[in-house]
Amino acid sequence: MRIARFWIAMGAAVAVLSGCGGGSGGDGSDGSGDGTTSTTATGSSSTTATASTTSAAQWVPAQSDTWQWQLSGTIDTAYAVQVYDIDLFDAPQSTIASLQAQGRKVVCYFSAGSAENWRPDYAKFLASDLGNALSGWTGERWVDTRSTNVRNIMAARLDLAVSKGCNGVEPDNVDGYTNNPGFPLTSSTQADFNQFIANAAHTRGLAVALKNDIEQIDTLGASFDFAINEQCHEMGECSAYNAFLASGKAVFNAEYASAYVQNTGGARDSLCQTARAAHMRTLVLPLALDDSFRFSCD
Repeated sequence: MRIARFWIAMGAAVAVLSGCGGGSGGDGSDGSGDGTTSTTATGSSSTTATASTTSAAQWVPAQSDTWQWQLSGTIDTAYAVQVYDIDLFDAPQSTIASLQAQGRKVVCYFSAGSAENWRPDYAKFLASDLGNALSGWTGERWVDTRSTNVRNIMAARLDLAVSKGCNGVEPDNVDGYTNNPGFPLTSSTQADFNQFIANAAHTRGLAVALKNDIEQIDTLGASFDFAINEQCHEMGECSAYNAFLASGKAVFNAEYASAYVQNTGGARDSLCQTARAAHMRTLVLPLALDDSFRFSCD
């Protein structure tokens, strides 16, 4: 999540929720050892040069695929989209199976760079794994992504994604080094961890998204099957995906600014025109990602 920026528009966005419609009416549209080097929390980590490869039989989203992103509340399965992105822990396996029976693919969200004290595996983190609190997110702390124990926990989460039948995964908070994690994380240690996640996902037959981490697209883009981005239009950062898009990979984008929600001065219309021209799949969503409203540029 865009930790520092995520809450800027919160008050304005919440103020218009009741007027935006909800559900499908809102938009008017239909373990270690996975190919990288792990180190202890106090050790150093060097970026692996080994590229993650995708099995020929493994699903990856097409650039033209439409999507829905809902991480809280009862999941509305009625959207006519190709891809659903839902929470790995909270989404019932029956919901995943139901979506797939409708012909949808399911991407499962989990935080790879933080520990949330409400998750069932939280007790597996060591005290030495836990860093600073994430600003604005009660009960959530950055983790030391150099830690072998942290990597083992994330590998177990990927195993859970396989057991629940997910087609792909969205590992969040994979840009901790650009924040204030409480550890001496660097661009190099971050790239090493993100490469580990990509390799571990592919080993399990899962498609994997590069979540935000725009600064490392050039380094990591070849190892990830698609991207999920928040607010690149609002922040003027979408051009960072030009090469990624030119390679034919999908970019799923979400925007939260109140101007887009309200379509102030035609802001959402302009946003969607730009997104479609770039072949990005853009949604305007609530910050809570609870499906209280949804506008699709597709």
